[in-house]
Amino acid sequence: MINTVTFPGLGLEFQLDRVALVVLGHPIYWYGIIIALGVVLAVAVCCRLAPRLGIVPDHLLDLVLVAVPLGVVGARLYYILFYLDLYRTPAGGLDFLAMLRVWDGGLAIYGGIIVSALATVIFCRVRRVKFAAYADIGAIGLLIGQAVGRWGNFFNAEAYGGETALPWRMGVNGVEVHPTFLYESLWNLLGLALLLVILFRFRRFDGQLFLTYVLWYGLGRAWIEGLRADSLYLFGLRLFGAPIRVSQLVAALSALAALGCLIYHLGVRRHTPEELYVNQMSEKERETHDDSGR
Repeated sequence: MINTVTFPGLGLEFQLDRVALVVLGHPIYWYGIIIALGVVLAVAVCCRLAPRLGIVPDHLLDLVLVAVPLGVVGARLYYILFYLDLYRTPAGGLDFLAMLRVWDGGLAIYGGIIVSALATVIFCRVRRVKFAAYADIGAIGLLIGQAVGRWGNFFNAEAYGGETALPWRMGVNGVEVHPTFLYESLWNLLGLALLLVILFRFRRFDGQLFLTYVLWYGLGRAWIEGLRADSLYLFGLRLFGAPIRVSQLVAALSALAALGCLIYHLGVRRHTPEELYVNQMSEKERETHDDSGR
């Protein structure tokens, strides 16, 4: 299927084929390729930065092999839960094969975050390593993956907003709309820059990057979700007469919780450099970290 996407105010037009190539008769979709590229780039950058947080890159790779697949499953299940009617057969049953077709789109990031976080908690308990440090490196990976992955929505001509006349408006199916996929991609890139500045200059406690991610992403998603035309809604529930958007509600609540935690850790509780996981390693562990980071 080929989608025509235009940016009238910029004089741009794209003919987008959702299928990148066909291998042995099976289509390979741009959506899946872009998601995979986002994951690979995120893992590469995080492995490079891991020693700064006291994490052995090989241990991080072990976590990735578990958390990433589970995160995709969580993102898909979250989406299906709130869009269950899309997967019903004419007889009223459930089309389980349609549920498996993730290349058609339909991944909800908060489902992925929740499941990946739970997997990380279990991993850290089993390996007896500090969850907050792994959550920090995970926050960097999430922003990279999300910034790249949103371009999969572009190729699918989905995840756009309501009608607008702004100069950077996007034309889809004859309607000119907010390119919300682009808004979120750029917001995530700015968030990534913020986390890197904190990592190299202002990091005071383990978990600071993760809490900053939750706050930053929550603020952006709460705003962007209000512009989208394809939001997940909370089972028909309404607030002040308007339907409740699931992601907007989760984003706002998580951002408030993260803000409260940051205020406590940065304004009330005093942290010392010795508390950081990276500064608690023995000399032997430090040598292992250094060798793994080369």
